[in-house]
Amino acid sequence: METVHIKINNVPYEVAAGSTILEAAHSVGIEIPTLCYLKEINEIGACRICVVEVKGARSLVTACVYPVNEGMEIVTNSEKVQASRKTNLELLLSTHDQNCLSCVRSTDCELQKLCRDYGVNGMRFIGSRERYTIDDSAPHMVRDDNKCILCRRCVAACKANQAVGVIGANERGFSTHIGCAFEAPLGDSPCVSCGQCITVCPTGALTEKDDTAKVWAALRDPSKHVVVQPAPSVRATLGECFGMPIGTNVEGKMVAALRRLGFDGVFDTDTAADFTIMEEATEFVQRVKNGGTLPLITSCSPGWVKFCETYYPDMIPNLSSCKSPQQMFGALTKTYYAEKMGLDPHDIVCVSVMPCTAKKFEIGRDDMSAAGDNIPDVDISITTRELGRMIERAGIKFTELPDEDFDPALGESTGAATIFGATGGVMEAALRTAVELVMGETLEKVEFHDVRGTDGIKEASYDVGGLHLNVCVASGLTNCDAVLKAVQSGEKHYDFIEFMACPGGCVNGGGQPTQPASVRNFTDLKALRAAALYGEDDAKAIRKSHENPLLKKVYAEYLGEPGGHKAHHILHTSYVAREKLY
Repeated sequence: METVHIKINNVPYEVAAGSTILEAAHSVGIEIPTLCYLKEINEIGACRICVVEVKGARSLVTACVYPVNEGMEIVTNSEKVQASRKTNLELLLSTHDQNCLSCVRSTDCELQKLCRDYGVNGMRFIGSRERYTIDDSAPHMVRDDNKCILCRRCVAACKANQAVGVIGANERGFSTHIGCAFEAPLGDSPCVSCGQCITVCPTGALTEKDDTAKVWAALRDPSKHVVVQPAPSVRATLGECFGMPIGTNVEGKMVAALRRLGFDGVFDTDTAADFTIMEEATEFVQRVKNGGTLPLITSCSPGWVKFCETYYPDMIPNLSSCKSPQQMFGALTKTYYAEKMGLDPHDIVCVSVMPCTAKKFEIGRDDMSAAGDNIPDVDISITTRELGRMIERAGIKFTELPDEDFDPALGESTGAATIFGATGGVMEAALRTAVELVMGETLEKVEFHDVRGTDGIKEASYDVGGLHLNVCVASGLTNCDAVLKAVQSGEKHYDFIEFMACPGGCVNGGGQPTQPASVRNFTDLKALRAAALYGEDDAKAIRKSHENPLLKKVYAEYLGEPGGHKAHHILHTSYVAREKLY
């Protein structure tokens, strides 16, 4: 690696040539604050919080975009630098709602932290300001431009990572604000509810819709039987809400916390993930053998499904008809579990804990009522962040909890289900089952390393029982968009594709714990979180979905054959082309 010699705060260092001042400083353990910078997608030097002094430069320079060169001398903490940063923060606060005490991001706000660090009280510049109506028109989130600092991180995430680009800067000058085209409400836009904009927002301008009040109400209603199902990736991220290291698997403590919140049944979405694989692998094998529509495309990610319905409606026949694990679990709860326990499905409240804000949209989709009309498969979906807040509100000391096990009725799963939370996990889990269904013999080596990793697009080919299969895995809707264009043009041929709306898959979902830019820009969150899931998979005694004893029992006693009439009625769904309004 080519290097250059520089000085930072009068200390000599050797750093990578071509790096920015921000990157060079970070590499030697010096943190320069930022607000607008997001590595690779929002390198615009707009907020001016990262300014530093460079010897010979006429003015302060923005560290996030200014490259180092041989012999450069940099000062990151001079009086001039600190005064400039403080003034910029005071200017930001002059148009910012400062109701921090009731803001969901209080103590987890990048702006708040910087103001505290630089002794800013927000009273220096007081005058006229714009007032914006809070937009809660979308099913998954609330947008409050009164708290927006115009960093444009959300705009970059929506366009660069997600290919949707439904938000941008409207008006000019003092009236500049972030909004949709023609000032349309977000709920009327072709937004896919992925929530990636929320995870990168440094303030409380973008937040998920908080549905915890509904959960508390259900838990306090003696007439309701309330069950909960956390998704595979939640166990790899929930610990971050309580200061635990990124990538810590907290499954046992999560179960203990849910039980102490008062749920009547603490179950595992992983169980339903095994059912998803059983149905999806069966569907894939049937399409391959019977000349069905290929490539088969997974349907676990509701953000991706909505993207397909909106932007690629001609590809709807390629979507697997399988419900997502969240919805399959709810369907099994309101049918199989209700019958087994002698419960009226009307009296069951199914709560999901998901890494994904789009799950709030998914629970309201049509054709998600296996137990009958007006009985939704899942009643309430909350994010990992919302569960963290519930645990705190209940006074539960999460890090001191013992490790406990899921309730057995719907809490038995395999390693294949666990890896659903990482990009490539659904594909690998499906291959473990599909290959054995095709070959009719035991698969000794269950790892499919070609589809692992955090790359945005991964391809692999396998020869199985005389069949040559081309598979693809893509995460982040920009990558999904590129793959679909290649498929439609004939440039690429695949038999099976896994798409996940969020870059890196569910471990990086829009409902996961927020991390500041100082962490997000220099830490591979996706890889650390995914490693926790693959570690659990490696440790599991059973690693193939079709070998799950509970799954075998439910099919034998209740569902019948995978892909059969009853299984299809309960575990499958349908899709609809959506109008793209602009």
